[in-house]
Amino acid sequence: MKVENKPVIFMLMSTLSLSVTGLLAKQLSDDLSVTLFSFLRFFTPALILLVMLRFKNLTLPTGKTFKPILLRAFCIGMCQLCFIASLQTLTLVEGVVLFATGPLFMPIVEKLFMRGQIRMSTIVALVMAFTGVILLAGADGEFTWRVDLLLGLVGGLFNSGSQLTLYKASKSDLSPLEINFWTFGCAALLILPLVLFNDTSVLLHLLSLHAFETPNTLLVFLMSLLIINTQVFRSKAYQLASSGSQLAPLIFTNLLFTAVWQWMFFDDQMSHRQIFGISLIVLATILNTCWVRFSVFLDNRKHRNERYDFKTIGKNQ
Repeated sequence: MKVENKPVIFMLMSTLSLSVTGLLAKQLSDDLSVTLFSFLRFFTPALILLVMLRFKNLTLPTGKTFKPILLRAFCIGMCQLCFIASLQTLTLVEGVVLFATGPLFMPIVEKLFMRGQIRMSTIVALVMAFTGVILLAGADGEFTWRVDLLLGLVGGLFNSGSQLTLYKASKSDLSPLEINFWTFGCAALLILPLVLFNDTSVLLHLLSLHAFETPNTLLVFLMSLLIINTQVFRSKAYQLASSGSQLAPLIFTNLLFTAVWQWMFFDDQMSHRQIFGISLIVLATILNTCWVRFSVFLDNRKHRNERYDFKTIGKNQ
């Protein structure tokens, strides 16, 4: 295999694992409560990661590192609660598309909490995305207010927060596996009070090892492995890639894989209006991501030209 193809393969494996995780989440959302499922979604991967890290000295995060980890744990906990709750009524594609709007909200979160700037392209993309949401909510040509769509968008908002805090956490001395272990563990602890309040009888049932059926147990374990695979493959892809822009378009192959799973395993039918709404949301997210990458490329090129002109002037003098 050529070296330049390896990051592409790893990224495709990452998005494939992510799409199968969404498929399993859709299946389990019908059998488990939102709070219990969200807790297991973090607790089980944390246990697996602990087993993987037990042969090494597990590094404790410092006070400076623990803050972004705790913030990320809160964000991913909230985004998964919203995502799983929305999947109970939304189709798989609708839920995943709304969850994927995270990059659209990242400039807004940066503006509110990190004093960043909002580009005009982001505003245009947000208008396109919300237009798509309105089309999704339409029934027989009329707009219908739907809580599940709002939950999907809120999940995308918290998803953007998790990505921004991951960037800060990745600057620490912790390995990717350690960052994920502490994040998943903290997220499980944050959701645990909700589980104790909402699923007390299920937790008592857990002591007799009959909390849920064996097929669901296997699905939760498989989903946990896929969650870890998604993170590992993505980290490996970015390590081998020459630049982040090389892999940016491949992130959206998750939506293509998800569409295939819905066609294969579910009998959900969407109107042409709803399909157009989903397409508009996907287009807005892709255009916003590509524009940001293109802007960064132009800025870097401008700085290189300025340095070259400065050196040329110095030599002439």
